[in-house]
Amino acid sequence: MPPRRPPKKASRAGGRLSRPTPVPTTPLSSAQPSTYASEAENGGDGGDGGDEVPKIPIDALTLSDTAQPPPKPTRRKQKPFRFLELPSELRIEIYAYHFEETGSVIDLDSDNYKRIHQKLALFRTCRTIYQEASHVFYSTRTFRIFPTTPGRFFKTKKPLLARLKTRQRLSLTSLELRLGPGWNKPPRGWVVNPALGLAECVNVRKLTVFVEFDPSDNFFKSFRKADGFYESFSRELLDQVLAEMPFVQRVHFDAWSSVKKSGAMMATLLEVAKAHGRAICWGPERNWTDHDDDVGAADVESAIALMNSLGLQQHLVY
Repeated sequence: MPPRRPPKKASRAGGRLSRPTPVPTTPLSSAQPSTYASEAENGGDGGDGGDEVPKIPIDALTLSDTAQPPPKPTRRKQKPFRFLELPSELRIEIYAYHFEETGSVIDLDSDNYKRIHQKLALFRTCRTIYQEASHVFYSTRTFRIFPTTPGRFFKTKKPLLARLKTRQRLSLTSLELRLGPGWNKPPRGWVVNPALGLAECVNVRKLTVFVEFDPSDNFFKSFRKADGFYESFSRELLDQVLAEMPFVQRVHFDAWSSVKKSGAMMATLLEVAKAHGRAICWGPERNWTDHDDDVGAADVESAIALMNSLGLQQHLVY
């Protein structure tokens, strides 16, 4: 049986063209991306002798000039802020504002980690900022010589000054000796020795002696360890502090409202300051002046009697 011949193509002049089989198309949204549409999509049959259909880019079919995506905005690179190029006076003001919430008096306290330690992270920036910022911090605050905050630091053998470095002690300008806590049994760590570092605080110009209460008052009569015990301890402590700091010319005395200048406690401390030749000033809390008249005859007699028992001179300053 002879092989079957393929049917002849119909001519354009006399024959009838058969319609091409439709090719299923997919929507443009789900179609695979391609650069040009296929010949079947453009109506061509791909056979010989047919008119060549130009290839049309799909982008031209789907996107118009108004549908072009907007160009991305160009971002300008911000120049870094050069802090060290500011004037030194302005940098000092910024340091002072940074340490504003740390308080004016620094003492050993368990709350220091939250209140102060995070602020001191500024010291680790660079050497220049460390030198400037540390000097501002240590020179603008009052540091207590011995801790008075109740807790684990109250009886420590290493007070705050002993924990500081020599460079930090050189920046100090104000110290405070607070008397009253431990009046019945002073902590063993309240000792003036070379490890305390008072001799290195050569830039201190203000020494404040703050008296919280006077144990010689009759209110403490049945509670105190012995008559004149705490007054004698305070006298020796202040005497040793002033001996280590001959560069301090003035002593600022301050107290709570219950303390009298004519009491045995204040009389003892004033005598020590005068014996070292230091000028006496008054703090803002008690508002004492050089001409206070809160001295009564009974107060003078009790103060003189107590001073005699301590072996002090019978001299009152009021």
